[in-house]
Amino acid sequence: MLRILSLLLPLAAAIGVCLALQSAALAQSAPGKVIERKGASGLPLPRFVSLKSDRVNVRKGPSTDHAVQWVFSRAGLPVEVIAESDNWRQVRDADGSEGWVFHSLLSGRRTALVMPWSKEDQQIAIYRRRSSSSGSVARVEPGVLGILLSCDGNWCDFSVNGYSGWIEQERLWGVYSGERLD
Repeated sequence: MLRILSLLLPLAAAIGVCLALQSAALAQSAPGKVIERKGASGLPLPRFVSLKSDRVNVRKGPSTDHAVQWVFSRAGLPVEVIAESDNWRQVRDADGSEGWVFHSLLSGRRTALVMPWSKEDQQIAIYRRRSSSSGSVARVEPGVLGILLSCDGNWCDFSVNGYSGWIEQERLWGVYSGERLD
């Protein structure tokens, strides 16, 4: 057994060196470029989408043979697609719960929840411009659902019940930190 291990250790070290060289070559050939993971659909993983329907079954696995774990009952709710299997998408909600949803019940329309993690009774401002000194057009509570119109990596143009303005991106669940949307 020791002889086998003594033969395998140099091999493992050589493989490690080869992988490191390959990784360095990739980094030099595309500096600053992040290698993106894609799902079966060809779309990036993870990514945010929204629910198309007021009734969406969330299953334990990727088929109708799997039990329904719970039912989403709010169209437009943002969810994060974290995996794909044929026509099924594994999603995560703002609470961190995960399950499988049939792909046709999801939309590419981007929505977001205002600070769903907050337990405080507070009002969050939606501003006229990308500045907290620009004056607010509305105030919303944590958990409010709105539509993302665009994001610049720090601020998002956000629409809620006929009000539209800018909200700090870090206050939203449904868009990644630093993500840009046009």
